Amino acid sequence: MLRGIYLPRSTDAAAFAMTTYGIPLLVLATTNSAALTGLAFALEWIPRLGAFAFAGALVDRHGTTTVLRFASVARALVVLAAALLLPTQETGLGTTVTVMALAASTGILTECAYIAAETAGGVASREAGDRAHQVQSVLLGIDQVATLSGPALAGLLLQWAGASGMLTVIAVFSLLTSLLAPRQNRREKAAAVQPVSKGLRTGWSTLRALPALGWLVAGLTVSNLAVGLLQAAAPVILVKEFGHSTADVGFVWSIAAVASLGAVVLCRRAIDRFGLWPVGAVSATIAASACLAVSFASTYHAYLALIAVLMAGEGGMTVVLRTLRSHLIPAEVFGATLSLTILVLLLPFPVAGVVVAVVAPAQLGHVITLCAVLQAAGLFTAFARLRAASALRTSFA
Repeated sequence: MLRGIYLPRSTDAAAFAMTTYGIPLLVLATTNSAALTGLAFALEWIPRLGAFAFAGALVDRHGTTTVLRFASVARALVVLAAALLLPTQETGLGTTVTVMALAASTGILTECAYIAAETAGGVASREAGDRAHQVQSVLLGIDQVATLSGPALAGLLLQWAGASGMLTVIAVFSLLTSLLAPRQNRREKAAAVQPVSKGLRTGWSTLRALPALGWLVAGLTVSNLAVGLLQAAAPVILVKEFGHSTADVGFVWSIAAVASLGAVVLCRRAIDRFGLWPVGAVSATIAASACLAVSFASTYHAYLALIAVLMAGEGGMTVVLRTLRSHLIPAEVFGATLSLTILVLLLPFPVAGVVVAVVAPAQLGHVITLCAVLQAAGLFTAFARLRAASALRTSFA
């Protein structure tokens, strides 16, 4: 398990986290443009949403080993090419084209590798039988460690080793993933494969039939617009407005991941005692209040603290969503409905990148305030509608 599942998952998770948070920082560092930084964030997420539809089909057709290996090698080649090109280019059109192409290509390749690694973990869990929960616990821990360390590592490398240093480390993690890719036979995959469009229709029908889940997903989707905007705007705000380094930007999201992980642990216990609705409502109040306050933060430390509080609230709501999802969605349509909810929840992220691209840096604070108000209204409406829902009034002790 260590050699075949945990090690490749670790190296891929590290590349995933460094790419997600490091590429927008790289764009800002090389172009000094807030608009291009936002556009790069969107270009990272739009291909990921597109890959979400066909990457699973690729894994079903060719197996986890092949997809993970080829996606990882391709990502390594792309970032190495950028690492070699960027030092030879002067600031201008060439640099801009290189970093924007890097954002789009790494987005789609990273998503393909992630889905292959996730599928490999699912296969290993089924093979583990009664120890399946232990396998999943280790995989979740690996993802959390990568989320904690990836942003900080990307920011530090960009500051002290430059673009080439950061991209080279991403390439090393990608190549290690390819070399360590789990050797799973195609016979081990799930047999039934349905067209993507049919799966999305099935998921949509199920979501409409479960109004409690539908309202929660709607509220979290509105909330994700604010969270995505803060992620996309963080390099611009912290580097250009507050005058801090790229390492400091990465440190913000590492601290936020710690806060989110702590909230997840606390909320799991609180749900057992108080039920889903009280925990969800408190988490939503914390997240909305912190987001409203972020737009008025005037120092780096205040910004860091408020982002951490916001992500703690988001972590609590994520636990509520996962718990409700597992209790309400019928087993026979779970995969299709899960895919649809993930797709819907991720849609605001490329939108947030576009917003940062078209809004002047001086106006980002006002836009964040507007999105925070929308977030508060969306979460209030969702949990007000869910107050009487029996699924959220039940404790799980």
